[in-house]
Amino acid sequence: MDFAPLLSPILLTLALAASVTVGLLLVGTPLAWWLARGEKRRHAVVGALVSLPLVLPPTVLGFYLLLAMGPRGPGGWIASFWGARTLAFSFGGLVIGAGLASLPFMVQPLRNAFAAISREILEAADTLGASPAQRFWYVVLPLARPGYLVGAIMTFAHTMGEFGVVLMIGGNIPGETKVLSTALYDLVERLEWEKAHVLAGGMVLFGFLVVFSTLRLGRRSLGPVD
Repeated sequence: MDFAPLLSPILLTLALAASVTVGLLLVGTPLAWWLARGEKRRHAVVGALVSLPLVLPPTVLGFYLLLAMGPRGPGGWIASFWGARTLAFSFGGLVIGAGLASLPFMVQPLRNAFAAISREILEAADTLGASPAQRFWYVVLPLARPGYLVGAIMTFAHTMGEFGVVLMIGGNIPGETKVLSTALYDLVERLEWEKAHVLAGGMVLFGFLVVFSTLRLGRRSLGPVD
């Protein structure tokens, strides 16, 4: 059984998951901090928008992203800077689409971690003369470490298994947008059951390890339970 054709989708999927995770760590941190420290109506509206991918069918999100990335959308205007017509059906488009689909998996754990930090601790840091940047770097980040670990693991795993958004905005172009989920779809369509079983089984095992690791991290962050 030749699994060499699966090497490209595996590497592409890992690259996509890593890119989305790093990107959302950078984007999700200030967004989660802002959401955690405010209780105004606009915070609730933004929080609902961030969580929307959890309830939207991936094809719906993918459809609107396809329009936004197309030649007549803002994505087409951005792509014109390097001579392209669209951001869709490209690796860059996959990163944007998968990033939006995975946004709540990063922001929610960070938001919970930030919200759990008491105001007294932050006020104590202010009293000791720490600047906002020093307070965030030396106080907030160490206390929010479990949230970062959970967010990174969940984001990476969700991106690894993303199918609907990826198929809508990326298609299934070998070497460009063909990731593990669409490769599995191809195997099933071609009735290559043995390869499909191996690939699907590997993804199930990966998913189990992710959930198990996340639960362990959550238990450690809560401390020992009698």
